Amino acid sequence: MNKKISKTIILFSLIMLVFTGLTGAAAPKYVFYFIGDGMGASQRQAAQYYLQAEKGKEAKLTMNMLPVAGMITTHSSDSLVTDSAAAGTALATGYKTNNGVIAQLPDGRNVKTLMELAKDKGMAAGIVTSTRLTHATPATFVAHNESRYNADAIADEYLESGVEYFAGGGYRYFVPKDGSVAKSKRKDNKNLIQGFADKGYDVFVTESDTAEFRDFNVDGKEKVFAAFTYSHLPYELDRDDSQVPSLAEMTAKGIKVLNEYNDGFFMMVEGGRIDHACHANDPAGSIHDTIAFDNALKEAYDFYDKHPEETLIVVAADHETGGFGLGFGKNYFLNMNAVQKVKLTTADVLNYGQGKYDGDRAEFFSFIAENMGLNDITEVEKAKIESAMDMVDKGLEGGANEYGGYDPVAVTVTHIISERANMNWTTYAHSGTAVPISAVGVGAEKLGGFKDNTEIAKAIASIIEVKLEQVAQIEDGKSLAVSN
Repeated sequence: MNKKISKTIILFSLIMLVFTGLTGAAAPKYVFYFIGDGMGASQRQAAQYYLQAEKGKEAKLTMNMLPVAGMITTHSSDSLVTDSAAAGTALATGYKTNNGVIAQLPDGRNVKTLMELAKDKGMAAGIVTSTRLTHATPATFVAHNESRYNADAIADEYLESGVEYFAGGGYRYFVPKDGSVAKSKRKDNKNLIQGFADKGYDVFVTESDTAEFRDFNVDGKEKVFAAFTYSHLPYELDRDDSQVPSLAEMTAKGIKVLNEYNDGFFMMVEGGRIDHACHANDPAGSIHDTIAFDNALKEAYDFYDKHPEETLIVVAADHETGGFGLGFGKNYFLNMNAVQKVKLTTADVLNYGQGKYDGDRAEFFSFIAENMGLNDITEVEKAKIESAMDMVDKGLEGGANEYGGYDPVAVTVTHIISERANMNWTTYAHSGTAVPISAVGVGAEKLGGFKDNTEIAKAIASIIEVKLEQVAQIEDGKSLAVSN
C-alpha cells in the first residue's frame, strides 16, 4: 500500500498540483475531511516510529506521505487552549467560538457548516467517528447548540439533518429513557432510532448488529444509521473485532453508501479516541488509535486513487492533547519496545476495566506483568506503584489533582511505561501547540503552510465552491453583525 501511494504521489499528485494551478480545476466531487482529535505532531510521529519498529524503517503513515503539508493554530474565542467544540466549530464553519459551543458564535447565533453547505449544493454527507456520534467534533458539522453537553438536543438535530450516513458509538442518546430499545441516557422517551427507520434509514444499533452491518450490501441510494456501543467505541488496542467494526471498516462502508449518490459526497471521519488516550497519558492507546485512524485514511486514499481528478482528502486535528513529548531530560533515545509490549490500554482497562486495582496488590502486579510489559519491574518502579496504591487504599482514588482525576495506580503505571519509552506528558488536558495538516487532491495546494484552523474551513469552502456565512469580526467574545 505504501509503495503504491509513494509512486502515485510522486508521479501523479505533483503533476495535478501544477495542472490545477494553471487551469483552475473544477470543484471536487468527493471530499474527505479526516480529523484526528488530540492528534498533534508527536502523536503522528510516535505512531510512525511504532509502525517502523513493527514493519521496518521504510514504513510510513499514509497521512505523513500526502504531498501538501502545514501547521494550524487552534485557539478558541475565549481561550488560547481550545476544547473540541470550539476547535471543531472553527474547522467546520470558519469561525472562532467559545469553548463548549457547537457551531454557534459566542453570541448564540448559528453559523452554517461545510457539511450543511455541501448538502445544500446537492452532495450526500457522512459522519464516521470512534466516539459517541453526539460528541463535540462530529456535532459541530451537523448540530448547533450553546453546549456540547446537550446531547439529547444534538441527537434530535441529527435526525432532521438529512445526513445519509452515520457510523460510530453512543446509541444511548438515540433510544428512549424507558429502556425499551436499549440502555439510555436520554431525559425523555423519544425514540430516534425509530425516527431514522421511518425516514428510510437502515438502522444498526448495539454490538449485536455488527454482523448485520458487515453483511449489509449497498443497493442504490441507501441511508444508514449505525451506533454500535452505549458510549464511545473501544480503544483500538482493546477492540474485539467480532463485536465492533473498526474505524476503517465504517469508513469503507460509508464510501460505498455515499458513492451511490450522483452529485458526490462530503464525509467527515474522526479518530476521536486518540484524544481520550492522551488525556489519560496512555502512549500505547494513542499510538494504536492513530494507526487505526490512518487505516481509515487508506480507505479514502484507495478511493482517491480511482478518482484523482475529482477527490480532495484533508487530514487535520482539532488540537493536541497531553503535551506529548518524544524524548525527555538529557536522554537521546526513544524505546518503542516498551510500548510494543503493551497489550491493553491503561486509559481504559487499568482505570475502569478488568485491570483496575481493587486492593489485591499481588494480582495487580501479576496483571501488569502479563499485559503491560512490566514483568521486569524495578524496585523504584514498584515503590511508585505501591505509593499510588496507598493513596487508593485510603479512599483518594481519582481525587488527587496530580493524577488528573484518573486512578492514581493506572496513571503511575502509564507514566512508568512512558518513562521506559522516554516519552513525556505535560498535562492531562489539551495543550495550545499548533497541529499538523496534510492533504492531497483537487485544490489541496490551498491548504499548505502555517494557518489558523478557521482558514482551513475557508479554504475548503473555496475549493468545493460554497460560501460560508459572512459575519463581522468577533471582538471581546462577541460577534457584531451579519453581512448576509
